[in-house]
Amino acid sequence: MSVVPVAVDSDRFRAVLGHFCTGVAVVTAHDGEQPAGFACQSFAALSLDPPLVLFCPARRSRTWPVIERVGAFAVNLLAGRQQEVSAVFGAPGPDKFAAVDWTPAPSGAPLLDGALTWVDCTVEAVHPGGDHHVVIGRVTALGGVSADRPLLFHRGRYTVTQDAGPGLPSWPRPDDWF
Repeated sequence: MSVVPVAVDSDRFRAVLGHFCTGVAVVTAHDGEQPAGFACQSFAALSLDPPLVLFCPARRSRTWPVIERVGAFAVNLLAGRQQEVSAVFGAPGPDKFAAVDWTPAPSGAPLLDGALTWVDCTVEAVHPGGDHHVVIGRVTALGGVSADRPLLFHRGRYTVTQDAGPGLPSWPRPDDWF
């Protein structure tokens, strides 16, 4: 790998970081009148004690003001077969929820049918992050888990995981990963 400095512009930044594989989630909220949600790649576990997660909505997001007003949200972790769901929630549209069945989380936020699992949260803190917000959520409820493969995004395309196969080592101590 050569170490030659290259100017950092948004196109180059996107191309380089596109090599980092991310899971795909849909972050949702409900203000009592209409559900809101968006596809999100910038989601992560933050803390075990207390249980915290984070996600980063764009400052121009139409969903973020709903989440901010309600003070609660759910994160739906998408399964590999939910590419169409990701595409619907990743594009602007009047009624994204017409394309998917859902039930309310304890917070009232939509839980999308077919998701691998879900995380229900209250907004704990919000920090500036350039053209995004960094939202910290306190986990208040968790969904069951599915054995399905997750939907991933890598180099501008959807993908799914593949078993490592025999002979390849697994993580030696799964309890120290997080």
